[in-house]
Amino acid sequence: MSVLMKFELHPFGSLGNYKFADVAAKYDGKWIFCQHKERTTWEMAGGHIEPGETPLEAAKRELFEETGATHFDVEPLCDYFVEGYLRGVHILAHGQVFYAQVHALGELPPESEMARVRLFDECPSPSEAELTYPGHTCEIFKIVTGRGIGLGNGSVETR
Repeated sequence: MSVLMKFELHPFGSLGNYKFADVAAKYDGKWIFCQHKERTTWEMAGGHIEPGETPLEAAKRELFEETGATHFDVEPLCDYFVEGYLRGVHILAHGQVFYAQVHALGELPPESEMARVRLFDECPSPSEAELTYPGHTCEIFKIVTGRGIGLGNGSVETR
């Protein structure tokens, strides 16, 4: 797997022209990670923002599609800039990260790209489970667990 060369966190809403939305989600005191059907690694819910969709709408959609979450509160966390190569594809994009407190998990929808969901006590260590985007995920977890600078604006959306 190719590794992203550059990943930078920025205050929420500061970059614009977003391509991705990612969600660090917690359920019953544990972090939710999902495993894509085409990979053996673990990742947070997230993906491309569809045409006409806001980053928040994309985050909510991805959270449901990739984890089966049916009831949750979502709040903005930060923006990011990413540049590099991933699986042979050059990426130069902005994304937004959200935090979700999940209150109810259902089954993965049939159209989900994910094979399964797993709950972790904390961000998985390399010995526990390989991450799809280790640098990206570790930096986000520093923010969401209070070991970094809080960048979100504090507003909350509920589903």
